[in-house]
Amino acid sequence: MAEFDTSHVKNIVLLGHAGSGKTTLAECMLFEAGLITRRGTVEERNTVSDYHDLEHERGNSIFSKLLHTKWRGYKINILDTPGYDDFVGEVVSALRVADTGIMLLNAVMGVEVGTDIIWEYTEHFKTPMIFGVNKLDDDNADFDRAVREAKNHFGNKVVVVQYPVQQGAGFHEIIDVLRMTLYKFRDTGGKPEKLPIPEAEKEKAEMLHRELVEAVASNDETLMEKYFDKGELDEEEMKEGMKKAMINHDLFPVFCLSAERNMGSGRLMGFIDVVCPSANEMPDQLTKSREKLPCDAKGRACMFVFKTVSEPHVGEMSFFKVYSGTIKTGMELVNETTGSSEKLNQLFVVEGNKRTNVNELVAGDIGATLKLKNTHVNNTLHERGKNIELEPIVFPSPNMTMAIESVKKGEEERLSVALHQLREEDPTLIIEFSPELKQILVHCQGDMHLAVIKWKIEHLNKVEVKFIKPRIPYRETIRRMAEANYRHKKQSGGNGQFGEVFMRIEPWYESMPEPKGLNVRGRDEIALDWGGKLVYYNCIVGGAIDLRFLPSILKGVMEKMHEGPLTGSYVRDVRVCVYDGKMHPVDSNDISFKIAGLKAFKQAFQEADPQILEPIYNVEVSSPDDLTGSVIGDLQTRRAIVEGMDAEGHFTKINAKVPLSEMNDYCSSLRSITQGRAKFKMRFLEYAPVPFEIQKKLQEEYNKMAKEEA
Repeated sequence: MAEFDTSHVKNIVLLGHAGSGKTTLAECMLFEAGLITRRGTVEERNTVSDYHDLEHERGNSIFSKLLHTKWRGYKINILDTPGYDDFVGEVVSALRVADTGIMLLNAVMGVEVGTDIIWEYTEHFKTPMIFGVNKLDDDNADFDRAVREAKNHFGNKVVVVQYPVQQGAGFHEIIDVLRMTLYKFRDTGGKPEKLPIPEAEKEKAEMLHRELVEAVASNDETLMEKYFDKGELDEEEMKEGMKKAMINHDLFPVFCLSAERNMGSGRLMGFIDVVCPSANEMPDQLTKSREKLPCDAKGRACMFVFKTVSEPHVGEMSFFKVYSGTIKTGMELVNETTGSSEKLNQLFVVEGNKRTNVNELVAGDIGATLKLKNTHVNNTLHERGKNIELEPIVFPSPNMTMAIESVKKGEEERLSVALHQLREEDPTLIIEFSPELKQILVHCQGDMHLAVIKWKIEHLNKVEVKFIKPRIPYRETIRRMAEANYRHKKQSGGNGQFGEVFMRIEPWYESMPEPKGLNVRGRDEIALDWGGKLVYYNCIVGGAIDLRFLPSILKGVMEKMHEGPLTGSYVRDVRVCVYDGKMHPVDSNDISFKIAGLKAFKQAFQEADPQILEPIYNVEVSSPDDLTGSVIGDLQTRRAIVEGMDAEGHFTKINAKVPLSEMNDYCSSLRSITQGRAKFKMRFLEYAPVPFEIQKKLQEEYNKMAKEEA
């Protein structure tokens, strides 16, 4: 039987900008509960959470970690997340399975960009939230400013539960306005002494207490009536009211912390136990078919995989949350996505890189298992008998694309295996082989994400790699009509090769009139895989070319359209009319007319005022108001056309059309210009002609490369 029932399991996620103290707080919570006997530090590289070599090397969290602790009859599962936007996928997957978020604010910095970015995801999941103002022992700490900024950014639902009596090096007293108690800590932190609120602080404490009571009562009619009747709410009524308001995203309580000196973590853990909701108190999960799935340990077993990690010498570890029923060792479940059956040979509770075997996990709990054959992130596993598929996590789109290749020849297959493994672990990473560009493309979140990818491939898979700028998928077309003919003649003993083709090419557009001055005998309209069309006309009169050779001419044209004459890019939106030619009764064959068609098309294309088209993207930048000018200035250096600006909360949303060729380093540039306070997304819009100077440069580069390869 499981040690804790569903109502006594709490799942929290630690959130916040990099450096806000999430990992240090997690260490405090484990220490306070007695799971560790000594608190590690990030600087000494000995915390339970940040155990990965790469995290030790970089000095910050990169991957989300699952920890757990036991506190006064409750089990608290802790998901510690990274603070940089490049690793947002780790945050999103943790938020998906958490029932409460703790957003840490650095008391020195206030609301930072990472806070704003993460908040959007908490709003999406409607995760109950607590704010923890951390680092109150720093000489530059400013609790009041941090609270003001939080209210300014997230609204008046942000309500103080605790405030510090003093800040800076002398910080050691916290007043709790829910319990109306002063907590006094020793210099070494730990369990505080509970004291009455001093006279000098009573007026402020009572004012904040009333604000808290009114905020709780205003979200519940029953409590509002009690408040009007009694002029007060007791602690139990406050706890129930706060829980309900937090579930509805109507109240965000603020707590005080110094994680480094272990002050305030115990009270926060007590609040998690008795106020924060368990999974069975949260709204029911929705399946893809929009049915509700109650979190009930007696229901049908159902679990959702939110993260996978490849462990050296162990294999793939799948992290999951139990959403219904009880999961037991040896149980066989059906993967709703793949239809395959999976046997759970082992179940674990996890403490960083340590695993402890358990026999079962109840609804609401989080655990891990090993070596599921055909199960991946976002898969739902359930008992046979009823199909259940939970809503998947929607991961953010990539912000950066680079091409990757192995430094040493012959290691392409090993690189492919490494990239496949990375993709399994990280759903925000998209790997694509582009036949058009002849490159492996890595679509990721930014420079730091890219650095982690490189480190993993080189250290874990032992393949040295380099990233290079991806080629741009240009298109080629024409702007006027041109004609050309080409005779292919080859004699080398026996039957020779002969074929002559007369061809007219024109720019194609919808509803254009039939060719002038030609006798149309047949027409093919071909929608090209890469966009646009080829319209191919048979205008042969008098049998100058046998009909059986026309497909061969088309094949030659298509071959050249796969590798255009200007830059080797795909050709689009051309009308081709074959109107004359010659053939030989013995030497004419398919290959002859294919070559003649290709060469005639190439000649005509060069004379038809050829044009290179470049991909244009719609770019949407959300920038702090005070940095909008700098962002627009940078966009304009990238040949952007700014189409509009809109106010969106504390940000200005800038919409622009930008050529893809100018966006390669935009992620890094925007981060530098705005100190990481802005974000952007982009989507393909259209193809448009490149300026004359750029077309000339692209042609010269292509011709030079062709000569070098010849």
